[in-house]
Amino acid sequence: MTLVVIGLVLATLLVLTLAWEARQVLTWVVIAGFFAVALHPVVTWVENRGRWLKRWLATLIVYLLAVAFIGGLIAVFVIPLVHEGTQLANNTPQLIADIKAGRGPVGHLAERFHVLDYIQSHETQIRGYASQLGAPTLAALRSAATGIAGVVTIFVLSYLMVLEAPKVVSGFLALFNEKRAERIRRVSHDCAKTITGYISGNLLISLICGLLTFGVLAILHVKYAGLIALFVGLADLIPLVGATLGAVVAVLAGFTHSVTAGIVVIVFFVIYQQLENHLLQPMIFSRTVQLNPLAVLLAILIMTELAGILGALLAIPIGGIIQIIARDIWDTRRGRLKPVPTTGTDEEPVPATEATELTEASVAEGQA
Repeated sequence: MTLVVIGLVLATLLVLTLAWEARQVLTWVVIAGFFAVALHPVVTWVENRGRWLKRWLATLIVYLLAVAFIGGLIAVFVIPLVHEGTQLANNTPQLIADIKAGRGPVGHLAERFHVLDYIQSHETQIRGYASQLGAPTLAALRSAATGIAGVVTIFVLSYLMVLEAPKVVSGFLALFNEKRAERIRRVSHDCAKTITGYISGNLLISLICGLLTFGVLAILHVKYAGLIALFVGLADLIPLVGATLGAVVAVLAGFTHSVTAGIVVIVFFVIYQQLENHLLQPMIFSRTVQLNPLAVLLAILIMTELAGILGALLAIPIGGIIQIIARDIWDTRRGRLKPVPTTGTDEEPVPATEATELTEASVAEGQA
């Protein structure tokens, strides 16, 4: 027994060490799994609609459409971004000259806060910092290459997961009896519904936020509205704090254009965040992920501490999955499972009398 305990401890330490060393690959696998769960219903729908379609062909069609959609979004954003980036590079000398002369909004701000005096008095330190940018630049390029490899890996993994999902699910459920397999299938369906709803809903909300931000900045003639709106849309993917981070950048850009523009952007984000928190999110997430604000905050804080930004992005669906599993266990032990999905806050277990009758019937059936 002692040798068995020692062996189990050593095996656990070995597994944890391997997981830590392969944490980047495991992160890619988790992200691929979430995307696979989100796209699996779409592939199944396409496969059922076209009876002549095989699984591999339906999966290929869905992923090609997904790639085309992402490519279209990239084209919509990249073309303006390249134009604005080129314009920024061309205007950089004039912008620097305006700052030195105290002209324009940025020049006035630099003159008011004595930025030039600070730069001149700390010129030696700034040059020292600039000379040390070589290593961070190489690290950034290495991270970019790793990110590209990760995107390709995630795409391939999610494609294979969706393609092999029916075989894997059938083989896994075959390990259990019919009643337990049906229970696992029902809970898994609810969990998948939560993940799909969260991903699609979060992307939709971020798209709305980015488009509205771009519209406001474009109307105010704020420079680089596309770049700022893209950052705001991406930042809005982060629950709770993402919209605030994006708003800070947009407000600063508005004030560099004019005081009026900055005030208008502040008013816009105050109104929009109220609408997003009290209208968009409840309307989109009402039938998928239903967590109270305290549970959302705790989930985000814990997952952010454990896994950083990725944890913040996955906190809400993971919290929803935990809620579904906990409610299923409660319904199983205190009453009977209901034919409707367990997602939602209006679930109530069967009354105690019915639960007692069901338990007695199950015991009698087992004795028989």
